[in-house]
Amino acid sequence: MNPLKKKPRSKHLNPTQPLPDWMKVRVSFPKESDALSTVRAEVETKQLHTVCESASCPNLNHCWNRKTATYMLAGDICTRRCQYCDVAFGKPKPLDSEEPEKVASSVEALGLKHVVLTAVNRDDLKDGGANHFAATITKIKTYRPECSIEVLIPDFKAKEESLQILYAAKPNIINHNIETVERLFPTITPQKNYRRSLEVLTHIAKHGFLTKSGLILGLGETEEDVNQCLQDLYDHGVRMLTIGQYLQPGPTHYPVQSFIPPETFQMWKETAYQIGFKTVASGPLVRSSYHADEYFAEDSLNLPKE
Repeated sequence: MNPLKKKPRSKHLNPTQPLPDWMKVRVSFPKESDALSTVRAEVETKQLHTVCESASCPNLNHCWNRKTATYMLAGDICTRRCQYCDVAFGKPKPLDSEEPEKVASSVEALGLKHVVLTAVNRDDLKDGGANHFAATITKIKTYRPECSIEVLIPDFKAKEESLQILYAAKPNIINHNIETVERLFPTITPQKNYRRSLEVLTHIAKHGFLTKSGLILGLGETEEDVNQCLQDLYDHGVRMLTIGQYLQPGPTHYPVQSFIPPETFQMWKETAYQIGFKTVASGPLVRSSYHADEYFAEDSLNLPKE
């Protein structure tokens, strides 16, 4: 079976709670567009994984039609089981030593100006996969030096040595998603730790990198929870923020507690800007890498100095 075979989009639908109109993705391509076909052919030919498919992102057609994709490194099996995530849990396969080269050549072939790299949690590896991230960043810079690079990283268990490996490769943006509010962490993501994630974000910011994080709503958080989380993120150095709606991937995942209306997302966007965030993407269908290239272009910060 082809591991890159498209997942059925219907699995996002929770039969006990129909999607409101604002959550229904309306895509009208009479046939697969040239750009979308190009991206699909590229990832399939090189046997690459994308978070677009592995995490069943509702924006796949939109982003691939814009000729953008988020590459998922280190396989498609995660060592952590989070209640909100559609990435498979289990024992990962060994790292593909050729993957950094394949991703870099794919970035060159697609002519990308901005690329997002993420990865499954690899707690089975001493460095958590940091060297694999760094090798991929280095290869991309060799193939396409003008391309800006954003990485969406796991917490690496807050290991100093793993983070330093990543810093040495000098990505433009380092993103670590908080995902949910502190009160819900033990239920939604029990193998992670809210304070540890904040520690990682602080460490990134203190080393001079443009620091980004993301929050998903609809898991049962209160307004007070969200306000505190936004303030925590800002206080720990985050300046780029994404806020989106949680969608239940399947029947065994945590159920959607509420669908947040667009006007509430707009309110949180305004609140985040009032707190001091530099760029904020907030909306029902927003995901971590949503229009990442445009939001990076809006920001005035550049790479750390050589």
